[in-house]
This record gives sequence, C-alpha cells and structure tokens, in this order.
Amino acid sequence: MIDIQKVELPRSPGIYKFINQRKEIIYVGKSKDLSKRVKSYFQKNIANRKIKNLVNEVSDIKFIISDSEHDALLLENSLIKKNKPKYNILLRDDKTYPWICIKNERFPRVFLTRKVIKDGSDYFGPYTNVKVINKLLNVIKALYPIRSDNYNFTQKQINDKDNDIYLKCHNKNGMTLILGFKNYPIQEDESFITEEDYLKNINYAKDILNGKFDDIRKRLNKEMIDNSKKLKFEESQSIKEKIQLLENYRSKSIIVNDKKNNLDVIGIVDDEDFYFINYMKIMNGTVISSDSFKFRKKIKDISELRQIVFNIRSKYNSHKNEIVSNIKMDEILGENVATYVPRRGEKKKLIDMSIKNILFFKKNLYNEKKERKSKRLAVLIELKNKLNLKNIPFHIECYDISNIQGSNTVASLVTFQDGYPNKKEYRRYKIKDINKPDDFESMKQVISRRYKRVIDENLSFPDLIIIDGGKGQLSSACEALKELNIYNKTNIIGLAKKLEEVYFPNDSMPILLNKKSYYLKLLQQIRNEAHRFAINYHKDLRSKNFLKSGIESITGIGEKTRLKLINKFGSIAGIKKANKKDLEDTIGQKKTADILRYLEE
Repeated sequence: MIDIQKVELPRSPGIYKFINQRKEIIYVGKSKDLSKRVKSYFQKNIANRKIKNLVNEVSDIKFIISDSEHDALLLENSLIKKNKPKYNILLRDDKTYPWICIKNERFPRVFLTRKVIKDGSDYFGPYTNVKVINKLLNVIKALYPIRSDNYNFTQKQINDKDNDIYLKCHNKNGMTLILGFKNYPIQEDESFITEEDYLKNINYAKDILNGKFDDIRKRLNKEMIDNSKKLKFEESQSIKEKIQLLENYRSKSIIVNDKKNNLDVIGIVDDEDFYFINYMKIMNGTVISSDSFKFRKKIKDISELRQIVFNIRSKYNSHKNEIVSNIKMDEILGENVATYVPRRGEKKKLIDMSIKNILFFKKNLYNEKKERKSKRLAVLIELKNKLNLKNIPFHIECYDISNIQGSNTVASLVTFQDGYPNKKEYRRYKIKDINKPDDFESMKQVISRRYKRVIDENLSFPDLIIIDGGKGQLSSACEALKELNIYNKTNIIGLAKKLEEVYFPNDSMPILLNKKSYYLKLLQQIRNEAHRFAINYHKDLRSKNFLKSGIESITGIGEKTRLKLINKFGSIAGIKKANKKDLEDTIGQKKTADILRYLEE
C-alpha cells in the first residue's frame, strides 16, 4: 500500500487515478478538491471492506487538474470508459439502441437505424424497444405518405432543380412511393404529390416524433371540417380515421403533459448491496425512453452513484436535459447540471411513476430468483434420492488438489449453498511438509485441517462433501474424518473426471449417473468450480515465485515467456532441473541462454 503522506496532491478540481503494482488503473474518480478527496480513502478508521481492498492494492496515484468540476466529470467518464477500472461501475451493455432517422436528402426517407451518421440527417431516440419504433413508423406512414423505396433515377437527375419531380402514390393509402416526372402518364387510380407537399409531410412526421400530438390533431380536425363543408365526405372520413389512429397510438403512449418539457427522470432505490435505478427520457412532454437497471455496490461511495448516472445519460445521449429525481443530485452531479426534487405537480407524478417502475422491476427480479431457487431445490431433492443421502444437500463442500511436478501443491474448498456458489465461504490451502506429488496425503491433510477447525469453532458440517478424484482420494479423506471421529456426521463421495463416476466409501464399484440429468450437471458445476479455484491459486503462487526469482528483470523475458515457463516447468527448481533442449524448445535459444546465464550468476 502506498504511503499517502509522501504523495503531494493539489487543492484543485480534477481527476485522480489509483494504480496497482501491475501498472493497471483500478479506480478513477473526480473531485473539486483532489487533496481532500484522495486522503479520505486512507483514513485508519474506514470500516468499508471494499474501500480497504481498493486502498491495499494502490501502489501509485496519478492526477489531472481541470479548470472546473464539470470538466473533471467529463474527463472522469472518458477515462473510465477507456480503461474499465475494476472498482468503477460501468454500463457493460454495449448494445447500440435503435433510432428513427429522417434522411438528409431530397424527398427524405423515414426509417429505423442503429447507426448515427453525422451527415445532416435528423435522428430521434434512442428507443429501447423496436416494437415502439415500428408502431410509430406505421402511424406516421398511415397519416402521411412517406417514401420508402430507393431512388430510381440518377443522382444528377434528382439534384437537377430544372426537373419538376413528383412522388407517385401507387396504392390507395399512399404508403409506398416512387419518383416520377411531371409529364409522367397518370392512370385513374394513381395520384402524385409535389416536393413542397412532401416536405410538409416530413415536418408533420417530425411533430409526431417530437410528441406534438395536439398540434397534429387540431390540423387534422380543421381539414376534416373543411372537407365536410365542401361535401367531400370520403376525404373527411379518411381524415377521421387518421385522427382515430393517432388517438389510439397516443392512448398507448406515456404522455406526461402537452408542454415542451425536456427532462431526464431518474428514480433511485437502494439496499445494502444494490442500486435499483429507473431512467426516463422526456421529450416535449412524452416519455420516449424508459429503462430500469440493477447495479451492485462496490465502494458504496457517492462517486460510484455519480458514475452510474453519468453512464446512463451517456447511453441515451442526454447531456443537456434537466434532471428530476427522488434524491438530491446536486452533490452527485455537480453545480453545472440543473437538478431538483419535485414536491408536487406533474414532475412529482413522473417521479412516482419512476419509483413504481423500479419497485415492479425489483419485484420481478425477486420472483425470478424465487423461481430459480424452486427449480434448484427440485434438483437437490433428486440428488439426495439418487445418492441415497441422509439429508437434502443444501450445504455442499468440494475439494480439489492442484500441483505441477510436485511444486506448490495447493488445495481448494468451494462451498455451494442451496445449489448456488457461496463465494464468501471459499477457502485456499497450501499443503505443508509434503515435498513430493502425493494427492492422497495432500487430500488427507486438507480435510483434517478443515474439519478440525469446524470442530474447534463449532461451525456447521456440510450435508455433502465432494472429493475431486477417485477411490484413492476418497479413502484418504475418509481416514481424516475417522481420525477426527466425525466420519458418520456427513455424507461424502468421490467424483472421478473421465467417466463422471461416483465413488462411495466402503464400496469398490462406482456408479454412473444419467449424463443428461440436472443433478449430475450440478455435481459437475461444483467440481469444475473447485478445480478452477485451485488452478488459479496455483498460478498465483507460481507467478509470485517467478517474480521473486528476478527472471522477469532479464531483458526480453516478459509475461508471455514467464507463462510458458510456468506452464511447462512449474517452478524455478523445475527450470534448473530441465535440460537445455527442453528450454530451447519452449522459449528459443537466445532466451534460454539469457536465463541460464542469469541462474548461474
């Protein structure tokens, strides 16, 4: 851990970066007073475990001074997106949301797209639901004829202002149009629209996309009355149907009010471990985007929540809108963003609606979790019956031994509770006083150490112990349990890898479980998790030993070479014992010569 007293920090706004020993940025934050903010992490009485973990990893601190807190916020966001520090929360979903584009061209098309191109076109959105876009496009095309086909003339003809180009409607609703010239022969069932009228339709489409439904309804009502006065009853009926279509769409849309309100509504509910956030984007009084999120708390700090809100708004391309929320956001987002907590009126109704969305979202997550637990319980009951266990195995512990050429032998313990990993109860063990590869003795040692502690600390025994291995490993584990006089207190089995055979104590013949059964898949998941956990611990130890050896300080010997040596020879002792040809086959002649010279020195 870095000595914070030796670090000189400015009393200015800006961003700070915490860096670990591997030169990785593990956290980025911003503050209006860098010195005060950074030093607050290194107080002795901080109880938050995650902040302690963060601080313990810090080996260096970098900072960038900015002119204002707002500039620091922008910089913080860009650095987090670029470096993805493990202690910062990011929106991991990089999915591109769809937009509605009104293309910058003569007789503009209106269509769905996931690419925003800066060519002068108008974009509306983003939307979180393609169905909403399709309904909206159908309403627009039913109300106003919009071209959907590509041009069937050369670009030169199209751009030539001397050409009097029209759009030909070739069905009754005028939904699909093609380009035609003024002197194009017109059939009785055909109609044309001028470029001027077409651009009016495009402006009406923009009004719909901006939520200006009242203006459109008034306009259509006037046209309907005018046609009725002129005894044009078919045209009047057609307009009436359009008004009904518009009203049907509007009644299914979430309308706040008819004022031009551009707002971001952010509802926040949290508990000990998670933030539950609902975001709504309001354009001209209409909710055009709404989504709910769940974020795990990591540091439980105000900067964490600020980053979440910043990323959500970036995702929806919303930086200028005012923010209304159920909590005060001034301290979170800074003074340059207009934020307030409404107490009454339409905006208070928006917050209430947002909170309702969050609670519904949270309830759904709870119900899904409950359903998953119910299914997993059925698997555990089936496992109990198939293995003839004393109890339903709610609490399962699994052990695995890992070594390469007898070096750095380690063991892992993984715990599953109610059929799911309980990582707080995972344990790692270094095998002591065994200098040769002996999985049986190693297993006996770790079982003995584990359950002696369970007895001494009066902890609960598992319902099932799984040994990763066959008859030999299982027998060694049983010996340890017998020596502790707890052999009959729990169920124990061995799970061999090749044929997925299950061994029982005092039974020389294993049984084979149904390969497609869920209970076997659960056993495999537990065994594979124990194997992964042991292998990772073994790799960490080997890496540390290599780093202590100083081999990485040799010019040209980097991380890739180190990993090759670890995987092939396991340890420095393994390298010293290896013959020169094996080394050369692994890393080449030059690097082999450099390493042997270094070891001799």
